Amino acid sequence: METGIGSENLGMKLGYFTLTDNPPAYGADRKDPSRLLEEVMEQCLHAEELGLNSVWVPEHHFGLFGVLPSAPVFLANVAARTKRVKLGPATVLLPVQHPLRVAEEFALLDLLSNGRAQLSVGRGYDAREYAAFGVDFTESQEIFFEGLEVIKKAWSQETSSHQGVHYQFPEITVLPRPVQQPYPPIYVACFSEATLRYAARTGFDVIFAPFAAAMMFGSLQNAVAEFRKESEAAGHPGRKAMCSYFVNVTHDEKETLATKERLLHYFRGILPAFPADRATAPAHIRYFVDIVERMQTMTTEDLGDRSIITGSPEDCLSVLKDCEEAGIEEVILYFGFGGWGHNETLASMERVAKELSPHFD
Repeated sequence: METGIGSENLGMKLGYFTLTDNPPAYGADRKDPSRLLEEVMEQCLHAEELGLNSVWVPEHHFGLFGVLPSAPVFLANVAARTKRVKLGPATVLLPVQHPLRVAEEFALLDLLSNGRAQLSVGRGYDAREYAAFGVDFTESQEIFFEGLEVIKKAWSQETSSHQGVHYQFPEITVLPRPVQQPYPPIYVACFSEATLRYAARTGFDVIFAPFAAAMMFGSLQNAVAEFRKESEAAGHPGRKAMCSYFVNVTHDEKETLATKERLLHYFRGILPAFPADRATAPAHIRYFVDIVERMQTMTTEDLGDRSIITGSPEDCLSVLKDCEEAGIEEVILYFGFGGWGHNETLASMERVAKELSPHFD
């Protein structure tokens, strides 16, 4: 496919990503949740048609931000209607559900998709979701780390037992067994330095949000380098790093400015979900207060390549080159953020497939 940028092949993968953002703050612009999920399904199928490597869908509850409460149920439907694209959650809110259940569901998804399942887990940021499920938000970090241990043990051993602080069970076998051996990829969503170091120490892969990586280590490049260094020191060389990005390839400065304004609209919508009081926020998620403070004063001039990939094809490719050079193996792209229309989202996906995908494996 001809483009005007050159033909170097960077070898990095591109995927589709959505958070199904539809918060109350969007007001009259909120979409019907059922129709929104139908649109996301169409976008996932289009991702396969366009040759994107993967699709990633969220877990959000009660309409507080997104509208998709179960990634594996949704992805099982995608699996039945596709043949190639890899399937991942972005991300499973691990502390509010039993890790054995997560291990079962994603092993089943791996079977139904013939080995296309991937798992990404995180702690989230909205205490209201925790409260509704009766889980103590202040203990989310400890619950999360122990839950990851349970999943890895359940997938890597024919039988396993566990006697921990939050989970206890006698010897059991998780069935079905995953198709991928020893088990599907497990990515840890890293928004804090403590989580990055835990993932490196215990041999998990990671997924970054570039703005959070920059807040932790100064840049995405530094975060990846630190993760790789710590992983190797712990005896886990070759661990993978991914990142997510908002994206829109544009035709002119007016369209680029409108894209950045749409991202500000998204940020304003997500603010109520974040802890905002430094005095009451648990220490291990207090960095979200810093994020809130930055978002509250952001303007379009503040939205650089640590937040969004937008502009001409040449501009967008330059940011992706930086990701590849940093050691990122896949960038998952959020096309339809900020309440954008379905047709506009499909068109944005097509521009990426035309202008950027030919430069990658």
